[in-house]
Amino acid sequence: MINIDKYNITEMKTERQDKFNLETLPHHNALYNYALKISKNHEDAQDLLQETYYKAYKNYQQFEKGTNSKAWLYMILKNTFINNYRKLKREPAKVNYDEMDEHNKNIKLDGTMDNNLELDFYKDLLDDDLSDALTKLPTKMREVFLLYDLEGYTYEEIAEIGDCPIGTVRSRLHRARYLLKENLFEYAKNKGVFN
Repeated sequence: MINIDKYNITEMKTERQDKFNLETLPHHNALYNYALKISKNHEDAQDLLQETYYKAYKNYQQFEKGTNSKAWLYMILKNTFINNYRKLKREPAKVNYDEMDEHNKNIKLDGTMDNNLELDFYKDLLDDDLSDALTKLPTKMREVFLLYDLEGYTYEEIAEIGDCPIGTVRSRLHRARYLLKENLFEYAKNKGVFN
């Protein structure tokens, strides 16, 4: 029988956890915000973040001390999101017939309820227009735009996260801004930004 205490495995595990926490936990909020932006759902963002930290901890021995841990975590998060998305696309559609019955009942009830379209139109107008414009961007352009303009990453960090050349990052950012300008021009004009 092996004496586990002889090898101080518990101390080694605790030391590894402490190093991991010091290296990764400061980036938790930024990772969550990015996960929320790409998944567009609080629960999915939480799941994505949890899976990212699990994979990072599991592969922590591969992390090179002194390198950019934030970029490393972003790459894990992005790859996890892409892999999960691809897995969902390959799965056949599933239908829960009990939910369909409930859905059909709700449609009938909604048709009879009084809607206040004017209130719905003005509620969160700015957020909806911006969200719609961002959603229309191709995924890679949206990713670069969010990381650079909203999260404040440098071209080099985004190139590392996206595993692409810096020139590609600049090109995607330029095209994303151009498309957003086109998509939001009428909105800005109606709001009096341009006279």
